[in-house]
Parts: sequence; structure tokens; C-alpha cells
Amino acid sequence: MTAPADVNHTFSDSELVELCAFGSIESHRQGDLILAEGTMAPDCIVTLSGHTDIFATTDEGPIRVGWMERGQFAGDLSVLTGQRHLSRIEMGADGEILRIAYPDFQRLIAGNSHYSDIFVRVLSARREFSKTRGFAVTIVIGAAMDRSVYALRDLLQKHGVAHRWFDPDEGPVAAHLLAERGIDEAQLPVVILGAADVLIQPTPEQLAASLGLDLLPDGATADVVVVGSGPGGLAAAVYAASEGLDVIAIDALAPGGQAGTSSKIENYLGFPTGISGNELARRATVQAQKFGARLVAPVRAAAIERDGDAYCLTLADGRKLRSRAAVIASGAQYQRLPIEGIEAYEGRGIYYGATPMEAQLCGNAEVTVVGSGNSAGQGAIYLASVAKKVHVIFRRRSLRETMSEYLVKRLEEHPNIEIVPTTDVIALHGEDRLAGLTYRCRETGDEGHCDCGFLFLFLGASPNTGWLPKEMVCDDRGFVKTGADIAPIELVRAGWSLDRMPARYETSWPRIYAVGDVRKGSVKRVASSVGEGSVVVSDIHAALAEIVPAAQ
Repeated sequence: MTAPADVNHTFSDSELVELCAFGSIESHRQGDLILAEGTMAPDCIVTLSGHTDIFATTDEGPIRVGWMERGQFAGDLSVLTGQRHLSRIEMGADGEILRIAYPDFQRLIAGNSHYSDIFVRVLSARREFSKTRGFAVTIVIGAAMDRSVYALRDLLQKHGVAHRWFDPDEGPVAAHLLAERGIDEAQLPVVILGAADVLIQPTPEQLAASLGLDLLPDGATADVVVVGSGPGGLAAAVYAASEGLDVIAIDALAPGGQAGTSSKIENYLGFPTGISGNELARRATVQAQKFGARLVAPVRAAAIERDGDAYCLTLADGRKLRSRAAVIASGAQYQRLPIEGIEAYEGRGIYYGATPMEAQLCGNAEVTVVGSGNSAGQGAIYLASVAKKVHVIFRRRSLRETMSEYLVKRLEEHPNIEIVPTTDVIALHGEDRLAGLTYRCRETGDEGHCDCGFLFLFLGASPNTGWLPKEMVCDDRGFVKTGADIAPIELVRAGWSLDRMPARYETSWPRIYAVGDVRKGSVKRVASSVGEGSVVVSDIHAALAEIVPAAQ
């Protein structure tokens, strides 16, 4: 847990002198507005004399959440990311401040490791601390089994935005908040962003735009565009940006990919006590942004085509990005059960990840996990800490065929977990939400019924490659072929024009690479994806050097 002492830092007099070179000194009177709530790309505010007060509009009303004295700076991660600033800064007593404009702050972070370490550590700690305070500036109001509420909360959770959720059927708080703003329950779901905005029935994309998660202009250019921000894509963004390349990384939902839904990853090097996939993704995201990478989500890639010596990536909303190289890290998604009408239960009892948000919904209930990979094992163990009973159903004879031994042992020894091998879920039951399921044993044909309202699916993986052109060589399952896996005749058909063969992670189009789960033959492990994403950057540098003469 983040301690209060971790969320602040006081610069010395000599450090303040150095910082003044990056900003401008302003004199203010008590009560002056320094930074408005809702500001995008907010300035970094350092107090030089007097003190500054930070106010936030929460579910408890407007409150002062902190104050900064000489040598201390205000703000949270939005100062680094450029996202919407959800608090108001006022001058609490006559004095001076140092205002470092957002572009100058980016220059400071990228060019000075001493100040970079301080700002990143404190700003990250503040973001984590905000989740433990018991209040939040961002409020979601809507029913527990409303799939649009789930989609909004999923977006906020995966982007690390502290929020509170109120179900109108669970207590008077929701009704009070709605009445204060003149909102009827028929208009739900609603997202309240402090005092600045109330979003009525927003889509995840609209919520993302209001938070400043997607500030990418049409026609943006970069040295490298990374499609997908799972472990492989984030590693590529971090290493490419740290080595001086201009990077844009996009994702259809949020950084993390499938790994972001893992409640606890214990076999990743350097984390002996484990780390959640979401936390790993958040750390990598901050790391990439520290080096200047632009991370944007939710943004979905729709097509990519050649544009001379560069490539043009078209997004689903019509925007176009241009880059000299691209990394395909769009990953894979869990498959659905082959049951008609399953879509009606998604977000209403059926989920594809086990995170604290889902656990909040199924406390003290019976749940079923379908799958036999590590993600299924991690999810089952996590859910067993809150659920009354967890049934783990899978079609193989033994979990040891596909799951790490340490997870198998924990499943076998957990008193709340029942392991059900050689079994398929064959039917789902319920009207407005999942109420139960029917399963069948593959060996005996015997069927059974479970009154289980929560089903978590971790079934295989289908690559997210439907947006790629037909010339991009993939195997018969849709996974992208790279390097030596591409046959010479396939290169000819794809129009390969260079007098060299593709590099290990290079596709059938020059300077387009594939890493992580989307690539044919990849090892489905976080460490492997991170390794591929980091190693590919040296190939990108070499390939970009090939086109420099042509560009001159």
C-alpha cells in the first residue's frame, strides 16, 4: 500500500533554481485560480512561497484534498500523460509559484534522470494513493448487470483511473447524486467527472475522449507505430522511445492486453511475490510515456497500406497515421463458447478476465472458470478468495498438460475450488442475466446443472489480425508469419522488394514487425512477449537506416 509520505517531495533551494530554467515564476494572491479542473495537458505547478491548495469535487462534495508548501509540486499522472486534470489548484496564501508548461515538462522528464525519477515516483504514488482514499473524482452510476456500466468501469479500471461506482438499487447515494444534477434514472448510466462534466449514457470512446486518453490528431506521424499495447507492444514502445525514435502506440481498449486481466503473475522475472497484469501494464505505460512515447486508447486499427517508403495506418474512426515502420502487437483474444446466444450474457454474468472489478460483483457467490491455461488458474485462485465456490471446468484429462505446476498445486489444495476435467459447458440459462449453466462429461456423456451466475472464460486464443491486408502472410489460423517462417514464394506474392530476407520478427512487408501472441510460433508468456518487443527495436533501427538515402 502507498504510504502518505510517498506522495510528496520537497525540492531543495538549489533544485528549485535548476527547475526555474524550465518554467516561469508567477506571483499570486490568496484565492487566485492556478489550474482549472478539467484542464488537458496541465502545467506542472511548483510552490515557491506561500502555499497552494488542491480541491476536488467528489461523491462527498467539494473538499480540499491537499496543499503544497515551498518546494512541493501539485498534480498527478495527468501532468505526465497530458490527460484531463480532475482537481482545481488555488493559491492558499499570497506567494509565488513556478509554472512549467506541459511541453517543457516533457522536455525536463526526457532529459534529466534525477528529476524524472522524482516526478515519476511521486506522481505514480499519488495515482495509487487515490484508489485507497474511499472517495473519487470520477463516479459511475448504473446497474451492476448493465453491460454498458461494465464497459465503462472496465475502461476506467484498465487505465488506472480511480473511480467509485454506485448502483441505484444499493443504497441512497446514487439517488442523491442524480437528484443534485437533475438526472433521471432512465438516463443511466452516467459518469460524473468532478464538477466539470456529466456524461449521459456515454460510450467508452466518449468517456476516453473526456478523460484525455485519446488526444491523437488526424494525420499524426511517427518513426514507429505500435498496434497493440500488451506486454510486447509496451516493451517495443519503451525501448524504441528510449533509443530516440518517435513512437505512437495504440490499443483497442487499454494497455495490458490479455496479461492485463491476470490477477497475479508470479513467474515473471524480478517479481518474487507476483504482480497483477494491470499493475505491470500501468508501470510500463508510465515508463514509455516518460521517454516520450504517445500512448492512445481506446483506438482500433482498421487497415494498413503502403505509402511510398512509409506506411499509412487507418483507424476505425477514419483518422490516418503515417510512420516509417510498424510493430503489430495486437495480440489474441479469448474465444467464446460455441453456444448460441452467448453474447446476451457478456457483461451480465460472463466475463473474460478476473480483476478486482469482477470480484466485486461475485463476492460470496458460486462461479465457474472454463479453461486450463495459466490465466484460468490465476483467475480461479483469485476468485476463490471472494467467492463461495469456484468450479474449474476444462476439456482435457489433466491441468498439467497446459498449466504451470505451481498453479496446479494451488488449485488442488484450495478448499473452495473444485476441479472438473474432461467436461464442456453446453448450455446457458437466465433471462436478463446469467443464472445457471449445463455441463457434460466427455467420457461418460453424463450431464449436470449448476446454479451459477458468474462464468469466466479463458478459452484458447484467436489472433487479432482481421484488419491486416491479404498480402500480409499469416498461417491458416490467422497468426502472422515472420522471418524464416515465410516461404520464398510467399514473399514474392507479398511484393517483397529488398535484397535481403526478413529479419526474425519482420513480416512479409518490410519494416513491419509482429511480436507477442499475434505472431506464429510465439511462446504465450509475458516474459517472451516483452523480450520480443524489446529485441525488435534493433531490427527497426537497421531497417530505417536502409531508407535514409532514398529519403534525402
